[in-house]
Amino acid sequence: MASKLPSEFADLEPFADWALPTERERYAKRIASSMEELQAFYDAAYPRLESATPYLERLELDGISDADKHLLWLFCALVTVAFPVEAWSQPTVPDSGASSIDSVLEPAV
Repeated sequence: MASKLPSEFADLEPFADWALPTERERYAKRIASSMEELQAFYDAAYPRLESATPYLERLELDGISDADKHLLWLFCALVTVAFPVEAWSQPTVPDSGASSIDSVLEPAV
């Protein structure tokens, strides 16, 4: 199987399915995942944030490679799962019922 992520982040390859291009897709994956899956992703990705941040900051978005784009999306997904893991202990927003917020415009990456 071909690697989706830069070689420097090969350890995160088991979580490459979190590298989704839109907030809506990342949110849907969060809701469809168990807390054990969210925790496993968080536990693997959060410690790598310190090295991923300078790596991603040096990139030019024009001509970004697919591997780098997937890494960026993977860390966008980390943002999506952080609050459920750190605060709520559940994939959904507590006491929110059927409410939702949809992005009207996604970043151009």
